[in-house]
Amino acid sequence: MTVLVQENDPTTAVLPSQLMDLLVCPVDKQDLRLHGHELVCTSCGRHYPIEDGIPNMLVEDAG
Repeated sequence: MTVLVQENDPTTAVLPSQLMDLLVCPVDKQDLRLHGHELVCTSCGRHYPIEDGIPNMLVEDAG
């Protein structure tokens, strides 16, 4: 299993790549990119935090 790591800290595993392949923005169904410890929609720019290795994909919690 490939694990994506935070860009600034290669020792911190963030999300498995298989999970990243499945996740999309719940608002516009577009791809997400990993930015630090959050996922960012490539279309609308909403930020979804990753808390304890679990993406919080609730729209009301998005920044």
